Amino acid sequence: MVSGLDISFMQRALNLADLAQGKTSPNPTVGAVIARGDTVIGEGYHKRAGEDHAEVAAIKSAKEDVRGATIFVTLEPCCHTGRTGPCSGALIDVGIARVVVASLDPSSKVNGKGLEELREAGIEVEVLEGLLAERARSQNEAFRKHAVTGLPFVIFKSAMSLDGKIATSTGDSKWISGEESRALVHSMRGEVDAIAVGSGTALVDDPMLTCRIPGDYRQPLRVVFDSKAGLSLDSKLVKTVQETPTLVFVTEAAPPENIKALESTGVEVVQLGTLDGQVNVGEALLHLGSREPAILSFLLEGGPTLAASFVESGAIDKVMTFVAPKFIGGKSARTPVEGRGFRLVGEAQPLYRVRHRAVGDDVLITAYTTQEEW
Repeated sequence: MVSGLDISFMQRALNLADLAQGKTSPNPTVGAVIARGDTVIGEGYHKRAGEDHAEVAAIKSAKEDVRGATIFVTLEPCCHTGRTGPCSGALIDVGIARVVVASLDPSSKVNGKGLEELREAGIEVEVLEGLLAERARSQNEAFRKHAVTGLPFVIFKSAMSLDGKIATSTGDSKWISGEESRALVHSMRGEVDAIAVGSGTALVDDPMLTCRIPGDYRQPLRVVFDSKAGLSLDSKLVKTVQETPTLVFVTEAAPPENIKALESTGVEVVQLGTLDGQVNVGEALLHLGSREPAILSFLLEGGPTLAASFVESGAIDKVMTFVAPKFIGGKSARTPVEGRGFRLVGEAQPLYRVRHRAVGDDVLITAYTTQEEW
C-alpha cells in the first residue's frame, strides 16, 4: 500500500532526476531516495553516463546501514552489466527491504526483469500509477521511444506571430519571440542529443545551433539536411566544426566535390536515399538512432520545408510552438510548415495532450502527435 509519505519521497526522487535532464544520454535520468520510516537516510541521482546509477549513488550517500529500508526510484532498477553493475543486485546485496518504482524500463535488457529479480530475492516491490508515474515517464520520453523503436524522439520547435508567420515577406525573423523564449530554447538545445535545420535555414540564418546560456550544458550534434551538399564553407556551422560536431545529410544529387570540400573541414557527410526529392527523413532518423552513442532526442528547428517533410513522414513526436503577441501579415510571409499540406481539414495531423504556459509575453503551446505516452 502506497502512503502519502511514499508519494512525498517519490516526488523528491523525481526532483533529483530533473537535475540531470540532458546530461545522461544515452542513459535515462533517474533519481532515488532511501528512507526508514519518515526519515531520508540517503539519496542520489544518475549524473552522467558511465557514473553511478541513482540507486548506487543513494546507497553511497546513506548516513547509516540501509538494511531493511525502502528505496524510492523513478525508473525500474537495471539488472544487466554495462559500464556499471546491475542496480537490482546492488539493492539485494545491501538488504533493501522494499522498492517503490515510478515507471518501468521498456528496454529489452530490463522490461520487468529488474523487478522480477527483486521479488525473487524476497524484496517487496510496488509500482506507482497516476500523476507521479506520468511524470516519471515524461522525464525519459526520449529514452523510452528509442528503447522501443530504435529511433530518436523528435521535437519540432517553432516561433511564430499570432497570425502564424515565422518571418516577414522580406525574410526577416529576428526576433519574433521574446528574450525569455529564446533563453528557454537555448536550454532545450543543451538538453537534446541533436539539433537540425534545413539547407535553406542554414543559408539564410547562418545559425550556430548551440546552447549559449550559462550552466552545465553539453552541446548537441548539429545536423543539416542538405540534399546537394551546398552548405557554405564560410558558414558558422563549418567554421566551428572542431568545437561542435556537424553532420550533413545529402543525397545522390550532391556533387562529389561539394562532399569532399565539406569533409576536408571535419564535417561528417552521410549520403541517404530521397523521398519527394529531399533527404529521406526515415532513413536519417534510423541512422541517428543507430549511431554510437545513439541519438535519443532530436530538436527540429527549421525551416518550413524540412518541417513539412517531417510532418508528411509522420516523424514528429512533440510540438513546441512559441506564439508571440504581434501581427506580421503578408501573403508571401512564411509559415512554420509548408510543403504540400493536407487537402482537407479532416485529414490534418491531430495533436494531443495539449498544454500551454506563458513565457514572458509569449505563449508556449506544447502538444504530442499521439495520445499514448512512450
